[in-house]
This record gives sequence, C-alpha cells and structure tokens, in this order.
Amino acid sequence: MNKKRSATIFTALALALSLTIGGSIAYLTDSEHTDNHFTVGKVDIELTEPNWDEDENQELEAGADVEKDPTLTNVGINDAYVYLEVQIPMADVITAAADGTRLNDGEPVHQQLFTFRADADWTLLQQEELNGNMVYTYSYNKILAPTQSTSPLFTSVTFANVVEGQIDGNEYDIPVSGFAIQTSNTGDGSGNVPAEAKAAYEKYVNQNLEQPGTVTK
Repeated sequence: MNKKRSATIFTALALALSLTIGGSIAYLTDSEHTDNHFTVGKVDIELTEPNWDEDENQELEAGADVEKDPTLTNVGINDAYVYLEVQIPMADVITAAADGTRLNDGEPVHQQLFTFRADADWTLLQQEELNGNMVYTYSYNKILAPTQSTSPLFTSVTFANVVEGQIDGNEYDIPVSGFAIQTSNTGDGSGNVPAEAKAAYEKYVNQNLEQPGTVTK
C-alpha cells in the first residue's frame, strides 16, 4: 500500500515538473524591433542682386548701363542644379546708332528694350517671346552645393538707344526668377553638368507646369 502511494506521489510530481518545464519554454522567446529614421532633404535657394539700387534707376536715359547682378545661393541641404529666368520687355520703337543715325531707315522695329551679356558660367536653355517679353532661361554650369553661390548671370543691363518721345514716362520691369532641383535621380546620367541640368530642367517643367512660382510658360 505504501508502494502504491509512493507511485502515485511520484507520478504527481512528474506531471507537476512537466508542467513547469512546459511553462518555462513558452516564455523563452525573443523579439527585435527597429525604426528606420529618414530625414527628408531640402532644396532651397536665395536670389539676390547685390549691386542693384532701385533708387538710382528710377529714370533711365537712352543707352544707359544699369548695374544688375542676379545671383543664386544654395541655402538648402542638398546639392542642386540651378536656373535663372529673365524677362526683357519689348516694344515697337525707333532706335539710333551711337553717332545718332536712326537705324532701320528710321522705322519702328519690334525689339528688346534692354540687352545683357551672359556670364560664361551659364548656358542658355531656351529663349522665346511671351506676353510682350523676351524670356531667357539659363542653367548654371556647375552643381551648386549647400552654402555656395553662383557667379552673377550678368552684371548689368543696357537700355536701348531709343529715340526720344516714343516711350517717355513708361515704366518697365525686368523680372528675374530662380529655380533649383535636386541633382540625385534627375539628370540624364551623362556626367556632363550642362546636359544633366537640361534633363533635370525638363523634368522640373513637367512636374511644375501651371503651378504658381514656377517657370514661365
């Protein structure tokens, strides 16, 4: 009788031990979790004209040179291709040569009221007349890194030698706009900056057409 009781106790202990082991295995688990942190890049530019003085250029004389030096600075955190768009007003006017001789047989010609000479660091992407302005779009020939600035697109504009009495008292603007686009995954893969910038610009136009503050089209 004692043997039977011992067997019963042994069996009970064995079952209890099995349950304890089983419970322990159930909690021997592992879990890992990671958060992939991404910082979104930022393309940001600043357009300045350090030598432009609006107060000194309120009244222009025919043939006058005006200091105007549009420059872009990368104030973002990503490398960028950068562009400048300049709109030159046009009019039907009679102009004269330096010696006073009237050009084009003294007949009015539809022409730009200002001219400029672009710096060699810039490449002309396109030129077209739109809404009474000749619109020029240039790309910078170098990738603009953060904190870097471009050379000025030009340093001055020259007012046409318009014969007096035609547009006296009229007011004209020369709007300048700057644009930028990230260099990563936007070019044509050629490794040539002007070509890459042109390809990136075409993508920029497609993405931002008809949006406020974008290229003139």
